[in-house]
Amino acid sequence: MTKRVLLGMLTPSSNTVLEPVTSAILAGVPDVTAHFGRFRVTEISMNSCALGQFENGPILAAANLLADAKVNVISWNGTSSGWLGFEADVKLCEEIKAHTGIPANTSVLALNEIFEITGVKRFGLVTPYLDEIQEKIIVNYAKSGFECVGEQHLKDRGNFSFSEYSEERIAELIRMVAKSKPQAISVFCTNMRGALVAERMEKELGISIYDTVSTSVWKSMRMAGADPKRIKGWGRLFTEVG
Repeated sequence: MTKRVLLGMLTPSSNTVLEPVTSAILAGVPDVTAHFGRFRVTEISMNSCALGQFENGPILAAANLLADAKVNVISWNGTSSGWLGFEADVKLCEEIKAHTGIPANTSVLALNEIFEITGVKRFGLVTPYLDEIQEKIIVNYAKSGFECVGEQHLKDRGNFSFSEYSEERIAELIRMVAKSKPQAISVFCTNMRGALVAERMEKELGISIYDTVSTSVWKSMRMAGADPKRIKGWGRLFTEVG
């Protein structure tokens, strides 16, 4: 039997996009499969209850269950550190490794690594989030030396509702952000269909599109020793980023 590569993905409970999209991305590499664990996330805002959804306890419980599947890596496939601060993801990865013995990553830390590898300093941002969330994300990126030169957000507190925006709506938002001439654009939410439009928007606009579902797959494959360049049809991230 061919050696399998098993990618563990931690999933917000109300997310209905990242599982089918992740599986579709991996469809052409049958020896690599994704396996999912959920913890409760139903609203994205800055109120105390919404912020409390991202405390590490429930996430670690989900990670411990994924560990039973002997996955090679565990990814927090979500963007909460965009508004909580990137250090939250660094700490989470450390705790997942300490609890399970399995190396961990996150969608956001992967995106930041991609920006560093590709030399992106001026980026565009597409999200479904409320004003207060969008503002936090932009500030946190600025603190890390990344300038958001154009942004669009849908002012939605979701989280389930994020999945109901069409691919064409997301494409429209990307086109609007592209007018600011960023070096790259991130669709920054793992419950939006950004990965499904990334390649065609790159061809249309000549700008790299980094969707946060895709960044999680990219980093997880690298950490598990599988070459992300085996993935075709899902944009420059997989074909051009080292």
